[in-house]
Amino acid sequence: MSALAYDGLAMAGRQLRRVRNSPGLAVLTQLMPVNMLLFFGYVFGSAIAMPGREYRAFLVPGLLVATAAGGLMTGMFQAAADTHRGVTDRFRSLPVSRAAVPLGQAVADLVVTAVGTVPLLLVGLAVGWRIEGSALAAVGAVGLLLLFRFACTCAGIFLGLLSRSEDAAGQLGASSFVLPLLSDAYIPTDHLPGWLRTLAEWNPISAVTTALRDLFGNAPVPPGAAWPVAHPVAGSLAWSLLLIAVFLPAAVRRYGRGE
Repeated sequence: MSALAYDGLAMAGRQLRRVRNSPGLAVLTQLMPVNMLLFFGYVFGSAIAMPGREYRAFLVPGLLVATAAGGLMTGMFQAAADTHRGVTDRFRSLPVSRAAVPLGQAVADLVVTAVGTVPLLLVGLAVGWRIEGSALAAVGAVGLLLLFRFACTCAGIFLGLLSRSEDAAGQLGASSFVLPLLSDAYIPTDHLPGWLRTLAEWNPISAVTTALRDLFGNAPVPPGAAWPVAHPVAGSLAWSLLLIAVFLPAAVRRYGRGE
């Protein structure tokens, strides 16, 4: 086993133990999207121009992607906490691969996300959401979702390493909740003003959400959309790989330099 793989697994194990030692925070984090599904699906569903059951089917993929985008906040806060409590300095003094620490954090977050997605899917099935596409397409949808989560976590880790304090990282991370609102995660973008629809459709969350709806068979690709939404699978892959290519090497370099 290479040094990077060995050190990366060790760092991922550390992050998983961190989650195990904070079960209340983990449960609260996983309950949030379930609560949003019930609230949006039953309270707002009747006010949106869709029958309630159809809106909940429309909403579940959007909430899955919004939760995946939360990797930005999680990665930012955890990286900032380790940085400003001296943990990264301690790791930097050890003979550990420089890439292993940010990569291990991102991989551990991916494992937690994969497990935490199951309750949301089960509640979605309970309220009327169904997988209307093929099993292979559904597996592809889950793969795209996890790839996007990994990309968002990489971006969050880099921003967390740049942060001046834990409080600053927490405030900046919390502000990322706006990103799903500027997408088609919760509502169709067809009737938005032209400039706002363009902004929403070039949001990476819109491409991934549309890809999941298409692969799950919940909603067709909207006509006349911008390229990432008109070609959602290709757009999702392009956005995710671009984010990883930019932020993962940047996080490794930033970690290696120190504050």
